[in-house]
Amino acid sequence: MDARTFDKKKLPSRHVTEGPERAPHRSYLYAMGLTTEQIHQPLVGVASCWNEAAPCNIALMRQAQAVKKGVAAAGGTPREFCTITVTDGIAMGHQGMKSSLVSREVIADSVELTMRGHCYDALVGLAGCDKSLPGMMMSMVRLNVPSIFIYGGSILPGTFKGRPVTVQDVFEAVGKHSVGAMSDADLDELEQVACPSAGACGAQFTANTMATVSEAIGLALPYSAGAPAPYEIRDRFCMTAGEMIMELIARNIRPRDIVTRKALENAATVVAASGGSTNGALHLPAIAHECGIKFDLFDVAEIFKRTPYIADLKPGGRYVAKDMFEVGGIPLLMKTLLDHGYLHGDCLTVTGRTIAENLASVKWNPDQDVVRPADAPLSPTGGVVGLRGNLAPEGAIVKVAGMSPDKLTFTGPARCFDNEEACFEAVKNRRYKEGDVLVIRYEGPRGGPGMREMLATTAALYGQGMGDKVALITDGRFSGATRGFCIGHVGPEAAVGGPIGLLQDGDIIELDAIAGTMNVRLSDEELARRRAAWKPRETDYGSGALWKYAQTVGSAKDGAVTHPGARGEKHCYADI
Repeated sequence: MDARTFDKKKLPSRHVTEGPERAPHRSYLYAMGLTTEQIHQPLVGVASCWNEAAPCNIALMRQAQAVKKGVAAAGGTPREFCTITVTDGIAMGHQGMKSSLVSREVIADSVELTMRGHCYDALVGLAGCDKSLPGMMMSMVRLNVPSIFIYGGSILPGTFKGRPVTVQDVFEAVGKHSVGAMSDADLDELEQVACPSAGACGAQFTANTMATVSEAIGLALPYSAGAPAPYEIRDRFCMTAGEMIMELIARNIRPRDIVTRKALENAATVVAASGGSTNGALHLPAIAHECGIKFDLFDVAEIFKRTPYIADLKPGGRYVAKDMFEVGGIPLLMKTLLDHGYLHGDCLTVTGRTIAENLASVKWNPDQDVVRPADAPLSPTGGVVGLRGNLAPEGAIVKVAGMSPDKLTFTGPARCFDNEEACFEAVKNRRYKEGDVLVIRYEGPRGGPGMREMLATTAALYGQGMGDKVALITDGRFSGATRGFCIGHVGPEAAVGGPIGLLQDGDIIELDAIAGTMNVRLSDEELARRRAAWKPRETDYGSGALWKYAQTVGSAKDGAVTHPGARGEKHCYADI
């Protein structure tokens, strides 16, 4: 593609590269070795969430170099920058997890500010861990310049005593160890072999769920989100993305042309069909918010209800992301959903073609059992279910993938804890009973602050063999690795006077993932009496980023967003 065909008069970078008054700006670009030709080409931001915190991010900088080669080969000038990542596996089980969801907003904000400040014309974003994926996609639709999303790829499974393992096994091993079911030596060996390569957690946890979303929503190239991080084919995807971004600039195809209401419905469909993370129900409304589209928890839950569960992926199933990639990848999953009427095939994608056109040449692979045909599912209802009732007027979410039908209802007395640490301590010391409903509250977006995930607690329950003998509800979140009757995103949260904050030990809670209900056996009058006596609590954070987040964050129902979104914008960055 000839770079001279681009009209800089219509691109944001004209504000820093064109005209005599921009001579000081160009002097900075010359200082970094750019040529005159490169300065007057479109400037493409190549944003990566690289860091040395965890394996999910460690390969991103290398992949960014392949993107830059593709941009340059197609007549653009790549400008690389990094943003933060908070990795849930490291942050899990302690106060650090309060930083996780907050980081999604910081990632989106920092990419926006870098793009705005330097007037880049397009964005290729690379992300590898749970919140960095939605954060990067949120920035793309917020800025609305031509954009392509790249997932850094999943980790390879480890091997322990001849069987494949993931980090989920290590979290659950902590529970086994606490009751003497695993030795010190075995725990030590397991932790050393569970994560053998670069890449994000390998099962259908949050990172791989949102990677699946990136293809289904149309922001990622077909097959690119399924290839594991160590596979050399990742560089080919990255190079192609760099070339394709120049095509999107030339054709003025923008993220909001791609991320429509139908595209969001496609994304929710693949979350349910793959038995994905409950966090998908938090991130999709947030992405929609950036487009000015109303698409809340109940909209997501409605799609979950009508979508078959067809991908036999961990934590509820048998396989990991690598296995699905090798039998046909995300396009195989999407193809059977499209063929049976569960996807909108007319949605535009970053290829410049529609979903249906992208999938036209995909053939069903009969020699595999990772993905079932959509008309012969693992279960007729999606792997994630929305709930509502007098305990959750603003809804809640539960992952049912892999649960047997007789385990989809639960009734028991509440055992209330006002933070995760108190509940984990009770679990670790077996201070709970079979049949209890463990309640962890004041962990919502505002109350945490930060809406922590509870994997350490749920994994310990499974490790103790009690994962299907108790239920757990929270106004916080659950990891994509969580399994069992664990209900998150309960809203309104306790910190704003939601019913979960009014519960007392012994209150009988009724949970029904078939009917989609969660209730407490209390009259409206009793709930009103308790609400009148309830007083808000102060968090432990009176300043800093967590305090700032708590001042602006909204309900989990709407994605726990912190600003008015596209409906409040006066102008879009892409149009400056």
